[in-house]
Amino acid sequence: MSLKAFHVVFVVVATLLMTGFGVWSLRHATGDGAGTSYLVMGGLALVAAIALVVYGVWFLKKTKGVSYL
Repeated sequence: MSLKAFHVVFVVVATLLMTGFGVWSLRHATGDGAGTSYLVMGGLALVAAIALVVYGVWFLKKTKGVSYL
C-alpha cells in the first residue's frame, strides 16, 4: 500500500469517526441535564469533519499524477 493510498484511507476513516462523534454529541446534548459542552463538541466535530472532506479533495487534486500502488 502506497503512502497516498494510506493517506486517503486515513482521511476517510477520520472523517467517518469525526462525523459519528459529532452526531453522538449532538444527540446526547438533547438529553435531560446535558450541558452545552456536548453541543459545542458536536458542532466542532462536524466542522472538523467538513474540514477533513475539504482537505481530502485538495489532497486528491494535488496528487492526481501519483499512483496508488
